[in-house]
Formats: sequence, C-alpha cells, structure tokens
Amino acid sequence: MTQLGASVTRDGIRFAAWSSSARRLWVSIFDDRGNRELDRLELKPEDEGAHALFVSGVAAGTRYGFRADGDYAPERGLWFDPDKLLTDPYALEIDRPYAYHWRLAARRNEGADTAPLMPKTVAKALPTAMPILPPLFRPGGLIYEVPVRAFTKLHPEVPEAQRGTVAALAHPAVIEHLQRLGVSAVELMPVTASIDERHLPPLGLSNAWGYNPVTFMALDPRLAPGGLAELRGTVAALRQAGIGTILDLVFNHTGESDRLGPTLSLRGLDNQAYYRHQPDGRLVNDTGTGNTVACDRPVVREMVLDTLRHFVRQAGVDGFRFDLAPVLGRVDGAFDPASPLLGAIAGDPVLADRVLVAEPWDIGPDGYQLGNFPARYLEWNDRYRDDVRHFWRGDAGAVGPLATRLAGSSDIFGRTGQPTGRAVNFIAAHDGMTLADIVAYERKHNAANGEQNRDGHNDNLSWNNGAEGETDNAAITRARFDDKCALLATLFASRGTIMLTAGDEFGRTQKGNNNAYAQDNAITWLDWAGHDQALEQYISALAALRRTVPALSDTHFLTGEPAGAPGVPDVAWLTETGVALAEADWSDPARHRLVMLLGDPEGGRFAVMINGDRRQCVFTLPARDGFQWLPAMETQTIDLARPLPGRGVGFMIERRTVMGRAGKGS
Repeated sequence: MTQLGASVTRDGIRFAAWSSSARRLWVSIFDDRGNRELDRLELKPEDEGAHALFVSGVAAGTRYGFRADGDYAPERGLWFDPDKLLTDPYALEIDRPYAYHWRLAARRNEGADTAPLMPKTVAKALPTAMPILPPLFRPGGLIYEVPVRAFTKLHPEVPEAQRGTVAALAHPAVIEHLQRLGVSAVELMPVTASIDERHLPPLGLSNAWGYNPVTFMALDPRLAPGGLAELRGTVAALRQAGIGTILDLVFNHTGESDRLGPTLSLRGLDNQAYYRHQPDGRLVNDTGTGNTVACDRPVVREMVLDTLRHFVRQAGVDGFRFDLAPVLGRVDGAFDPASPLLGAIAGDPVLADRVLVAEPWDIGPDGYQLGNFPARYLEWNDRYRDDVRHFWRGDAGAVGPLATRLAGSSDIFGRTGQPTGRAVNFIAAHDGMTLADIVAYERKHNAANGEQNRDGHNDNLSWNNGAEGETDNAAITRARFDDKCALLATLFASRGTIMLTAGDEFGRTQKGNNNAYAQDNAITWLDWAGHDQALEQYISALAALRRTVPALSDTHFLTGEPAGAPGVPDVAWLTETGVALAEADWSDPARHRLVMLLGDPEGGRFAVMINGDRRQCVFTLPARDGFQWLPAMETQTIDLARPLPGRGVGFMIERRTVMGRAGKGS
C-alpha cells in the first residue's frame, strides 16, 4: 500500500491519504502559525484507494490538513464535507490541542469552514530509528498505571512548567519514587491527542483521562509539549533506571463519537470504511462511546500496526495496553482470538517481543472475553479484583475464589492447557474507586460529573468501615488503614503480574467518585504533600519482599506437587490450625481464614497467612528440626511466634491482617 501521511524529503513533501469513496481529496497548506490557508491542492488518485501529491518547495514544519468531497448522506454513513478540515490519520504532531465546538459537528453547508477551529498537522521528518532493545518488563513484574497529567500536577519537586507532562516522569524525584515502589514498568494512560466529549464543556469539565483520541500517533501537546522527542527522552531515562514503559492506546473508537459528533478525521475521509455500521447504516457502538473502529478492515489494520511500530522504533517503548481490546479482535462484528489484527500484532517482526496487555472486554455482543486472547497477550483480570474485594468485604463463601486468584487464576488462563498464567492482577484501576475509597465509601459519589450521580458503576464491592466518607473517628481511620494494607499485601502476595494505580500507594481519594474521567482538578491530581507516608513505606516493604521471594512473581500455575525438593510441594493450602483444607472447609461460607504455603525447588517455604475475620486468631505453621519461620510481612503489630507443643509454631494474628513468614533451614 502507498505510504500514507506526509513524507518529508529535501525537495518537498509527498502528501497521501486514503479513501475508498471520496470523489476528491485536497491538502490545505497553512502559514507558520496555522491560522491562514495559503493553498489548497488536489490529491491525485492512485491504487487501492490512495490519493497523493508531491508538493515541492515545502519543508518539515509545514502545517496542513486534508479535505474530502463526495456524497453527504449521514443516514447511509457518508459524511463528505469540504468545509471540514481533517487531521491526517497518520499525523505525527499537531500544533495545538483539540477543543470541542458545535460547528465541528454541523451538517454540511451549516457550519462554515472549520479550519479556524482545528489543530493543524505538522509535517515531520522523523529522526533515525532507535535500536530496538529487549523489553525490560517481564510477566510477573509490577505495572504502575500513570495518568500523566494528574501524576505530577502537584509534585513539589518537579519544576512548575514541567508538571503534568511526560517529561516530568523523567525527573529524579519521580524516578526515585518509582524505584522505591519496585516498579517494573509504568503504563502511561493515553498520551495521544484527544478531544473532550461534547457534553463536558457546557458543564465546565474536561476529559482528564484521554480515552477519546482523534488519531493514533500524534501526542497531545498538553501532555508532551516537546513532542516525540519528549516521549523518547523520558522512556530512555526510565529505562536507564531499570523501568520499562507501556503505552495505553485506544484503537477501539475515536472522539468523532456518534452521528451527532464532530467530523475531525476518519469520518470525513471515509466514515463507512473506518467505522463499523449496522445494516441500516447506523454506527455500531460496541464501545459505549458512539462509534467502533473497524479493526478487521485492511486499511485500519495497517494503521494500527504502523502506529505500534512507530512507538517502538521512535520511542523505544516496551509494549502496549489495548483499551477495550475485543474490538481489535472482532471480524464482521464477532470476536475471534485468531483475528488478522491480533495475530499480526503478535507476529510482527518489530512487535514480536513487545509486552501486549489486553483489557479483555467491551460492551458489544459476547464482549466479555477474559482468558480468550492469544497466548502472547496478558489480560486485565477483573475477576481477581472482584474476588479479592468480596473476601475483604467479608462476603460469605469467598475463601475458595480468593485462593484461586492468589494462585494465578488457572481456572481462567489454564483452560487451554498452558502452564503459565497471563493475568494482570489489580485491586483498583483508573476506572472505578481508588484503593482508599474502596474501604471508605459504600456508594459512588459522582455528583461532580454533572450527571446526577447516574454515571459509573453502582456495585463497587466496597465498604466504609462504619462511616461514609471522611471521618474524624480514630477507630474507623485505623480500620481503613488496616484494610488498605490487607488489600495491598494480598496483591503483592499473588502469583503473576500485578498492577498498582498511581497514588494508591499513599492513600489518594477521589471522594467516592468512581468515574472521575471528567475531573481534571484536585479530585484526580495526586496530593504529594499530604500523602500517607506509612502506607507508602509499607508498599515499599512489600515490593522488596516480592523481589526476594521468586515464588510470588512466578507465572507458572501451582500444582500441589513437589517443586524440586523432596516432600516440599509448590503449594499447600492450610487452615489456621495448620492442617490441609478439607472439602468442607473450602465450602464453608463462614470461613475467612487461609494459609497459602509456597515451596521452592531448594526446599524453602513461604507462608502467607490471611485472617479476614474480625477477630484475632492463632495461626499454626508446620515445624521441623532445624527449620525456622522468619518475619517477612505484616500489616499490624503482632505477638512473637511461640511453639505449640505437638502442633507446630503459632502466631497470633490480629483481625483483618495478612502476615508472611519465610521458612529456612534443613
């Protein structure tokens, strides 16, 4: 296929765009400020739907946009309107952020020329591609989810002009914080250019998350004012510190939204080809955002692959997280794990060793696909999130599901006979309540979003420990701290990859808002000055422990068989009395206590003792001559270990506590 976008040479620029149904295409050239249209030149049809034109005498830095003409019949999915300036789908840089205006969505002949409202694409001559180095991140590590703007907007050590940007992530104070937490890779929430949903500006709100892109390669000038060089430099700085970078990319929909949305790029070039439609011409909405990108079309598949290769070659990223990833695997509307796009990503020579993370659900038919992605893909495991919350909320019958999640979720990821798991385990993510709010709010509190608290999930599997929201009650505050520690200890004691959302390590709150996408303010900005230092120190200790106990981060499924040393199984599940759980124990709805006893090939053992009950209890671990149980992790002050004659070694564990003990000896 023809190389699309703007190809910069010494003699000029070749502009190329694709449309299967436009009758005419133009490139509009603008002045250096992008304000005045200097020329409008018609592209010439080439093969396979491409239209191109070489323009001599123009150079890198030229500001431009495309225009297209053809039939205008929205009821049939045709939106051609030469008054709409269109961003190049292969744009590498835009000269200003997008801003919603009603004229961007006006019908043909009703909104005038939109060029004054649109960013201009900046033609770029890319630097020499970077050497493609192996990813630093390995399955079993810690992914740290970062909302780039909110992360450093209030950071006191980052220079004010740099706060809230990609560059701020390379600041020594930020890197030191990440290293202290044991972060294996940062996962940057979308940094490509996005636009606000049309209902937000009238409410005085803006999209704080970035999951509403226009095109796929151009970085948002608000997040990366230094463009691609800024991202490249930050990735390099993180890599030097031993931290990989994963980009969260949105290929499932764009900010052009539903039939009432703006015409910004793909819609104006070839709406029928770039988006999926129902037989009657209506847009398919498997994403809940108004449109669904047709990822089974060859032109879209190539654009996605070109985007991924671009960020590997030009920024050196470790890999990608795919938002609403079933859309990428839909063929004629049905999810297929062997779809051309999913297979092409996993098998591409440039992408073959990259980290691939799928959010395995959308809202379309059969949209919940947890465990069904190809073997190369890690998957966000919401079953882990829910089962761990069920247990710590005190729900009946939760101990069995908890054990399954601790062990790597073989019920989900082992169905095809694979020996290793692909789960990304998490307690909280950007979407939903924060870790601190899970233990402080029973209900969502989304009034600030301007939708009368109708938005966001209603069932959050959360609890408030006796008071809804903020309280001065010391006992409730202490109980909430203990619960946060217990949740975090459970996460760090779980087999496989784990994920922590930025700020949860020091108790950030969104005041119970579980859908804070529109809160670009103190609700989402991390409070570095007022953070919970005790909680942060606890997580640092958990991270250090996880590094020293390989059995915790191992992705192989547990079998109960010897791990190498005679008589030492890779796992044993015990009651608090030190005996193996019987069938009646597993099915006991009132059971809230559990011991996971891990073994390693050298004969060492690691015990995770979980007391989810609201009463303290003596836990017993097996004893043998020359074998010691050494302190490893604890969420509360405890009594010293003491021998229990004829039974083993006993530990008094407080209510709602997780304790770890490392077994060493002969």
